[in-house]
Amino acid sequence: MKWDYHIKDYSTYLKLERNVSRNTVLAYSRDLKKLDSWLTTNDIEENPLNISTTTLKDYNHYLAQQVKPASQARTISSLKGFFNYLLMENYRQDDPMELIEAPRLGRKLPDTLSVEEIDQLINSIDRSTAHGERNRAILETLYACGLRVSELTALKISDLYFDEGVILVTGKGDKQRFVPIGEHTIQIINNYIRLIRAHIPIKPEFTDTLFLNRRGRDLTRAMIFTIIKDLKIAAGIKKKISPHTFRHSFATHLLENGADLRSIQMMLGHESITTTEIYVHVDRTYLKDVLEKFHPRASY
Repeated sequence: MKWDYHIKDYSTYLKLERNVSRNTVLAYSRDLKKLDSWLTTNDIEENPLNISTTTLKDYNHYLAQQVKPASQARTISSLKGFFNYLLMENYRQDDPMELIEAPRLGRKLPDTLSVEEIDQLINSIDRSTAHGERNRAILETLYACGLRVSELTALKISDLYFDEGVILVTGKGDKQRFVPIGEHTIQIINNYIRLIRAHIPIKPEFTDTLFLNRRGRDLTRAMIFTIIKDLKIAAGIKKKISPHTFRHSFATHLLENGADLRSIQMMLGHESITTTEIYVHVDRTYLKDVLEKFHPRASY
């Protein structure tokens, strides 16, 4: 019972005081409930207020055998945050996670699509159908604006400031940013709104939601993944791709064409430019060209 109480208490803190997104709060809660379940399975009667470092080390060892290092690292991060909270609120006088380390992860370079591959995907859409026109607008928006999938599904008509050439995007932690959008994508979205969306019987609670399913409701993240998976097969692309691949491609293509990191950071909504810097490592040919063009000692 104590686990449920403190997990709920921690979730409320994350939402109200830390302004953490709903998806992140749910992920943290799942990680904590898995620990609770493991304790129950192993007949360990310890609660958040008395669980020992030894028990948590055993759980970390169990995780290392059961999940990939990235999942283990995320779980350890969730637990550290939870016990820091208990310490801060004086529920505990010690931090049982203090000596527990997550596995070290190498920096994984993001998968990207070339401009030709993106064209291939979009050209594989059957535009003779209503959902085909919608899917085209979805892919164009993902790529043109570098959106996360959750940002795309949350996009509203009232967020479209086409006269100013921008859209208002609500990102992680409900933080908002304006992202520029090109005329080409504006036209595609307007066509979808006028020719497709206008003829959908929309549920009252989704009248402002931009991208809708056939029943007039919002699209789920899973639906976007399925759309892209089906188009990948139709286009004959062998790479493993997801909605996030369009975001990576957006950033990489901007960098390759001379955009500065600070501008890319602002458009992606990264809090730290360190996160954006991963794209510097994606295309080493581009970096070599930059060196040869701008460095005074690059050539004789």
